[in-house]
Amino acid sequence: MSVLELNGVMVEIDEDGFLLDPASWSEDIARSLAASEGIDELNEEHWRVIAFLRNYYELNEVAPNLSTLCKEAGCTLKRIYQLFPAGPAKGACKLAGLPKPRGCI
Repeated sequence: MSVLELNGVMVEIDEDGFLLDPASWSEDIARSLAASEGIDELNEEHWRVIAFLRNYYELNEVAPNLSTLCKEAGCTLKRIYQLFPAGPAKGACKLAGLPKPRGCI
């Protein structure tokens, strides 16, 4: 565990850069994390995926599986990888402020 300052806010992250407390997430933190992942700007599609992930996690306390993510966010898996080059777990879930998904290496 370490502490990272993102846009003037101190947040705890794990060794892979995932927020330890999803409640500490904000849009500004998402933008900072995106920049660190090489994503220059978050567009409407990014925010739709991020919002779905956050809502799903809030209701279920776990990240959705890939088929649910693609279906409910309205994106193909190929599009998810275009939006989040690190992938749905290391990219999308990280930017959404979710803990590192199980099985994510």
